Amino acid sequence: MSHLAVNLSMIFTEVPLIERFALAHAHGFQHVEIQFPYELEIFDIQAQLNQYNLSLCLINAPAGDLMQGGNGLAGVPGLETTFHQALELAISYATALNVPRINILAGKQPLDADLLPCLNTLASNLKLACHMLTEHHIEPVFEMINGTDMPRFLIQNIAQGQEMLEAVNHPALKMQYDCYHMAMMGEDVLAGLQENIHQIGHIQFADCPSRHEPDTGNIPYKQIFDWLLQSDYQGIIAAEYRPKEHSDQSFAWKQKYFSNDVNT
Repeated sequence: MSHLAVNLSMIFTEVPLIERFALAHAHGFQHVEIQFPYELEIFDIQAQLNQYNLSLCLINAPAGDLMQGGNGLAGVPGLETTFHQALELAISYATALNVPRINILAGKQPLDADLLPCLNTLASNLKLACHMLTEHHIEPVFEMINGTDMPRFLIQNIAQGQEMLEAVNHPALKMQYDCYHMAMMGEDVLAGLQENIHQIGHIQFADCPSRHEPDTGNIPYKQIFDWLLQSDYQGIIAAEYRPKEHSDQSFAWKQKYFSNDVNT
């Protein structure tokens, strides 16, 4: 049985992050994910998870300056020590909060760097992540992000994700599959899931092209969710969208597609 989660970094942004756990609970979720939880102390997150009987199913490792328009960490030659420190911080949060999965963002090819050294650095850093995370029984995942929203991102499509899996060659490493990013790259979202499901450790969704909730764009979510719910995928299916209007009014999809079939 799959598990449904809500992303607290992109949904319920009408209130501060510390207040979003209560809203997730109020909307019937048992699982939440946070892109970068490091603005909050571990103790404060734990208190919210305990109070609202929630599990934190995914966090990202710190990504340096990536979200501020920089190149990030994992694929940038020369920043290996900083990446190692970022992993240690992520592990400290994940172990304390029982987070089973950490996403490593590849980052961008710097304007003054060749592509191959960046990909080699990324593969080496992902190997390190596999070693460090599996020691704590944490699954490492990495995400393909479309090149329109994030130009020069090192891993943008399914083929590139598959190539990186082969380069790292570690059984613990999986892809994080974001339906929105794949649609933005022109991928067949459903076929991509069907062909790669056993190499996917985490699934996220938003509609395309505006990255709002399902049924606001052109991704055929009925087909996708129907297939996922009858597949043998056991992982998380996470809502990671920007609500078209108010967050509270963005959950029609939950009743429509998941009213009886998943552990929310």
